[in-house]
Amino acid sequence: MPQRALCQLPGGRQARLWEVHRSCGTSEQQSTPRGVPPCLVLMFNLPQEMDLIAIAVRQTQGKGRGGNVWLSPVGCALSTLHVSIPLCSQLGQRIPFIQHLVSLAVVESVRSIPGYQDIDLRVKWPNDIYYSDLMKLGGVLVNSTLMGDTFHILIGYGFNVNNSNPTICINDLIMEYNKKNMTKLRSLTVDYLIARSVTVLERLIDIFQEKGPDGVLPLYYKYWIHAGRHVRLWSEEGPLAWIVGIDDCGFLQVHEEGKGVESVHPDGNSFDMLKNLIISKQQ
Repeated sequence: MPQRALCQLPGGRQARLWEVHRSCGTSEQQSTPRGVPPCLVLMFNLPQEMDLIAIAVRQTQGKGRGGNVWLSPVGCALSTLHVSIPLCSQLGQRIPFIQHLVSLAVVESVRSIPGYQDIDLRVKWPNDIYYSDLMKLGGVLVNSTLMGDTFHILIGYGFNVNNSNPTICINDLIMEYNKKNMTKLRSLTVDYLIARSVTVLERLIDIFQEKGPDGVLPLYYKYWIHAGRHVRLWSEEGPLAWIVGIDDCGFLQVHEEGKGVESVHPDGNSFDMLKNLIISKQQ
């Protein structure tokens, strides 16, 4: 993986560019061990002050939660980001919040652009980006490894920017908004939104590390699609509950009549929007 470029970023940070033509697969001719993604090799050999992002134009073996296949046509923003989080920090004690921060960063990267604040992008617990409450157009997958007193976190995330299939994309929403409101908002590019989402995520992590969940939850609730919704738990005939919010660890809080408030862990559970149902991924 030859180094292609080196540039200076604001604040004295450096950006290095490597071009890699294969994704997570490896071959005998590569210098990485068989089955080990090149990005992992880079991640553990970077200087401590540097992080890593891998950007793909297209994926052929995209993965979602629970082993689901993630379709990745040209026009998607596709990247894997490495961040280091100290175990003893606010976020290090609440690692499940990472996926919420990434989903929020994608939504905020669009809706914080002047003029684009009413583009109806939203967050869905635990790790999805939605158009209103109607259609998914992005998702997040987080893997963490604790080494010593530091979490090394690989954040894979993808969202539709300029591809109308398989669902809908951000530029479709912008075009529809322009027609409805007689505006002339420009279409957005994949590179631009990846850069903005990473910048926003850095800011959200800094806020979380300083203020904890209370520093980011007001913005999260501004964009999330679950306010005041009732759901069935575990099956279509399961108990009825009302969504309350996110607890201090990033778990979904629901109120079941007669039982009070309980937390639902994001790992192993999924929110079926069509059925208003929280189900176990193992089912």
